[in-house]
Amino acid sequence: MAEKLKDVTPAQRCLKGTSLIGPESGPPSLVETDGEKIVRIRPFPYDWQYDVSQLKPWQFSARGKTFTPPLKSVISFVGLGYKKRVYSENRVRYPLKRVDWDPGGERNPQNRGKSKYVRITWDEASQLVADELLRVKEKYGMSAVLSETDLHGEGKHLAPSHGCPNRLLSMLGGYTIQMRNEDSWEGWVWGSKHVWGCEPVGEMAPTANLYPDIAENADLLLYWGCDPETTPLGVGSMLATRLCYWLSEIGLKSVYICPDLNFGAAVHADKWIPILPNTDAALQLAIAYIWLTEGTYEKEYIDTHAYGFDTFSDYVLGNEDGVPKTPEWASKKCGVTEWTIKALAHDWAKKTASILHGNGGCYIRGPYSTEPARLENILLGMRAIGKPGVHQAKVLEWSLWQAYHPLPFRGKFTPRIPNFAEMVRPAGETGKELAGCYSYPGPMSNVTVPELAELLRTMETPPAQFIPKCLIHDAILKPSVTWYGNNVFNGSVKNQFKQFKFPADGCSRIHMIWTDSPCMSTCWNDSNSYIEAVRSDEIEFMVAQHPWLENDCLLADIILPVATKFEMDDMGDEHNSGNFVSLYMERQACAPIGESLSDFDVVAKIAEKLGRSDTLSADYYGLYTGNVTTEEKLALWFKSSGTGDYISYEDFKEKQYYVVPPDPDVLKEPAGMRRFYEDPENNPLTTPTGKLEVTSTALAEFFPDDEERPPHPKWIEKGPSHDERLSSTRTSAYPLLCMSNHGHWRMHAQCDDITWTREVETMKIRGKDGYQYEPVWIHTSTAQARGIAHGDIVKVFNERGVVLGGAYVTERLVPGVAYMDHGARLDPIDIGKIDRGGAINTITPHANISKNATGMAVSGFLVEVQKVTDAEMDGWKKQFPDAFARKIDEATGVCLEGWMI
Repeated sequence: MAEKLKDVTPAQRCLKGTSLIGPESGPPSLVETDGEKIVRIRPFPYDWQYDVSQLKPWQFSARGKTFTPPLKSVISFVGLGYKKRVYSENRVRYPLKRVDWDPGGERNPQNRGKSKYVRITWDEASQLVADELLRVKEKYGMSAVLSETDLHGEGKHLAPSHGCPNRLLSMLGGYTIQMRNEDSWEGWVWGSKHVWGCEPVGEMAPTANLYPDIAENADLLLYWGCDPETTPLGVGSMLATRLCYWLSEIGLKSVYICPDLNFGAAVHADKWIPILPNTDAALQLAIAYIWLTEGTYEKEYIDTHAYGFDTFSDYVLGNEDGVPKTPEWASKKCGVTEWTIKALAHDWAKKTASILHGNGGCYIRGPYSTEPARLENILLGMRAIGKPGVHQAKVLEWSLWQAYHPLPFRGKFTPRIPNFAEMVRPAGETGKELAGCYSYPGPMSNVTVPELAELLRTMETPPAQFIPKCLIHDAILKPSVTWYGNNVFNGSVKNQFKQFKFPADGCSRIHMIWTDSPCMSTCWNDSNSYIEAVRSDEIEFMVAQHPWLENDCLLADIILPVATKFEMDDMGDEHNSGNFVSLYMERQACAPIGESLSDFDVVAKIAEKLGRSDTLSADYYGLYTGNVTTEEKLALWFKSSGTGDYISYEDFKEKQYYVVPPDPDVLKEPAGMRRFYEDPENNPLTTPTGKLEVTSTALAEFFPDDEERPPHPKWIEKGPSHDERLSSTRTSAYPLLCMSNHGHWRMHAQCDDITWTREVETMKIRGKDGYQYEPVWIHTSTAQARGIAHGDIVKVFNERGVVLGGAYVTERLVPGVAYMDHGARLDPIDIGKIDRGGAINTITPHANISKNATGMAVSGFLVEVQKVTDAEMDGWKKQFPDAFARKIDEATGVCLEGWMI
């Protein structure tokens, strides 16, 4: 492989990570360029500058076969096609102003999402934003400014995708920070932590050496609500999918329990058990019933390792409520036949099994998702969790990394470089709490280089208040909001019993929004409510900075163009890909598109317009930037990584990367929860009793009467927060359960415009009108009952709005379900009511997963699907002519030209 690179001169190649989860770069890809434009992107050979003997690839063996990483990076198709994203017709090429927004006169918030844009200069745009910041500060105080940041963007470090505005806002005085809630693992955070602790996420921890132990000792793998061919894409690597093939090769049987025969199930499953969305708790309770009545669970383990099992047992057997949770009872709830439930329970009882997830998918992100999460923990406990081959494992690259590479908590070397957005971490005691609102904790604690510590030092003024991301629409539309927990990202379970409020004492409501993650309308709960909030008179100004004209950008008054990571110098750290651990130089691969700047330089432009600060005795630009060049930053980043102990900076720049050899003693680490399994008294869990709390002591103390998250898990038919079951009276109008997963062809809202993947029918379906619609999977019987044929334009709707899609009629889905990936770009026909782009989150439930658990419920909700008739489409065209007159690029879909005057 290395020999094949000799025909590519150093000036024509550079390394770039293709991770789409913010602080992590992912594995390096090799980018070939002609000096101005990207020619192609391909996998990177790790033996390019080093012999294989120097790399020392990790390996583990089981049953006579060995698993080891390939010597080239396993880049996902999203990464390999990323040049189409860089040169998308959807790129924001220069600063834009909403045509009917006048900062000195009419602001017309009701036209956000309708009005088009006009090009303005950087001088005009930065001055307008600076003036609005000062105006809002003077009128309301800085707490009226909401900073919307997140983690799911391009993996950048010198100029990160998210968080750059926060440092400037801190200089101006305590703003309001959008605190990321634990999306993608709601059920684990708000449920599992009450059973087995496993801070901070609630998924099983520790995770060292799970796969060697599973490969050697397990017989059965239960992929529950999991698609290993999809979930890893955002990390930039597909090594986990290779692991799934290898596990099958050595003889482990795979059972997939999910509503759809997803991409992973289609190629890996020995058995698919289709189940209705968000009904897993019924199946789990029936399995527990069989084990209890047949005495096939690990009773001795439960006696010594668990607390409160008898109370749960009484509930399962029907002693508590008079309803035994039999297979017959469960089958009516979840749609799985009685004999299948019994067969699964019996097979599981006879074999050694582990449960595998991505994070949980639709299984863990629906109404009352705390219950299936807790029930999974209990079922694993009934099988003696921690026993050889009995684990909960993630089918993601970082699970492999945690098993095979040096870990910081072991005192070994791992090259962690700081993210420049660490500058936004606020100081003081309040700041320590709010620090977690922005990003994952960690990298700054490793910064020991004095010059860098000074450059990245936190600001003196922390955010004045915060609001969970899933409550922003309420924070704008309602006078006040209260919630439990969620004052830090990945905080302790103890936080879940603290109540918070918005506005905080002495603080303002929100009147300005600055977003660098403009995808609330596409990726969050009941986003039609968010659209309503942003279009209200409460929001006097909204600015978005982003590389692409998509989603919430269409609601902004000013849009600032951002360069992609391919257009800037950076340094990448690979520590979650599963392949190798490496540090690599990321040189600019192509010229910036239009007038785009890095996220950091975008904010610096505005800082420059603010001029001099009397209170800080310095100019905002100098304070914000530190007046440090890019080359100086790269040298500091390298120095802070610790890699200089192994290779000089000059040698590193010449080779462009350094691979860290794995820990040779890693296999000596006990697998997963083995220590707890062997000696629970001396290796307690972080629960109050130190045991598996089948009945939670904390929930019993703080929320004893919570019918939506009781002390021990239950089947919850409906409650104050949700009525989304097939037993609901609402099924007369909305008889289908809607499932919304992470998309196979994009990462959340990213990459919906890659034209190569849009040609695949499971990515987009071209309707008879030529428009590329988001697929709506429906079973053949569901389609036939509605007169729907494959490829028809259909509408998915409920009382919250209408989303158009293209019918994908298939046997790969349980009947009675509509399945639509989340993350498609917003393309409004009637903004906040009818969307043509396929943004299914516009009609997801408004309420949190339950009344005392702050998290999104975005899958397993009631809808109807109907064919869109020609007359209905013609009616919309007459009623909303401007929406249909917007240019739509034939290959890209939503495009810049369509929203320009």
